[in-house]
Amino acid sequence: MAGTDIYDALVLVYNFSMAETAVPLVLPEQETRSATQAALEPGYLVICWDDPVNLMDYVTHVFMTVFGWPQAKAKHHMLQVHQQGKSLLHRAGLEHAEHYVHRLQSYGLTATMERDE
Repeated sequence: MAGTDIYDALVLVYNFSMAETAVPLVLPEQETRSATQAALEPGYLVICWDDPVNLMDYVTHVFMTVFGWPQAKAKHHMLQVHQQGKSLLHRAGLEHAEHYVHRLQSYGLTATMERDE
């Protein structure tokens, strides 16, 4: 019986010495933006520029892939790029505009973004 008493004592000590998971007392603040705040946030314009390298069908394909546009809309913007030298493709917040510019550039197109004032 002495052996079981020692075993029970060791189990009791082991159970008390285990660390418990701490529960945070203060939760991190959640960013809440109203529709008016989002409307006041400055926008950025995604612009594609004409270049002598990419074929018109390829540019149309890239617009359809990146923006999910139907062929008619993609072709309209491709023709603007070809005939006018540039086309305003999208207006978005900073991070989304950077994302679109990066994707267009990864396909080899000349794209930039400008702040919409």
